[in-house]
Amino acid sequence: MSRGARWLAVLALAAASAAAQADGGRLLATGGATQLEGAAGGGLVPWAVLAGYGTREQQGGTAFYTRVDTGDYALDAAGVAWTFRNRLELSLARQRLDLGELQRRLSLPWATLQQDVYGAKLRLAGDVVYGGWPQLSLGVQHKRLRDAALPLAVGARDDSGTDVYLSASRLFLDAVGGHQVLVNATLRSTAANQMGLLGHGGDRGGRSLAWEASAAWLPHPSWALGLEYRQKPDHLGFAREDDWADAFVAWFPNKRAAVVLAWADLGSIAGLEGQRGGYLSVQLSH
Repeated sequence: MSRGARWLAVLALAAASAAAQADGGRLLATGGATQLEGAAGGGLVPWAVLAGYGTREQQGGTAFYTRVDTGDYALDAAGVAWTFRNRLELSLARQRLDLGELQRRLSLPWATLQQDVYGAKLRLAGDVVYGGWPQLSLGVQHKRLRDAALPLAVGARDDSGTDVYLSASRLFLDAVGGHQVLVNATLRSTAANQMGLLGHGGDRGGRSLAWEASAAWLPHPSWALGLEYRQKPDHLGFAREDDWADAFVAWFPNKRAAVVLAWADLGSIAGLEGQRGGYLSVQLSH
């Protein structure tokens, strides 16, 4: 059995234990998908929404597996999140970057980079659907590399760091063509290089602010088509770091599952230009 298949089997078992709870709670798709660092949102950008479909009197969560393949690199991410009373989300994700072409070109002794991401997100105010204010949430993501030899060798200052972000999300029920539209904006304070997979900080600087945004149109309650943009810091002198973007299609057949397909443009990564490729994410909710 492949690594991806094993992850999916584990996630299926995790979600099955409480799947019956998924029929209640919030509107379909308002829990979003899971982004690469484990928080509820899009693929690249965390949203203000919290994982799962629980309301103020309920709990709920998600488990996910994501793969992004640009040809030169492949990134696998998997993890779980749990939300308490639609107020606090806690998450844990593991990322594994296959260095692929970079390892072959430079004859590196390392084949992969791996990090753990510990996340928390607190809903501060508002609601994604109802009331006069968008939903506002404050999040943190603490990232720690499992082996920092390569990032430190290319100029990173630290093998761990913490991102802090503020997100605002709103779902408009009767928007384009009479269908739902979701918009999200996120402001992130970060020192992470390539999400932290190349360490934190460098010879070009340390912590900086970055904007992120998402927009999705739902022609049907089970389908969403959207775009995302993520501004990236550029702290390492040895290689430029570009902003990220993607175009995605998300399918929510019910409140127990979500599947996201995307085409991602990740720019230059560690000196290899034009990193573009497919993105697949599977999420199970309860």
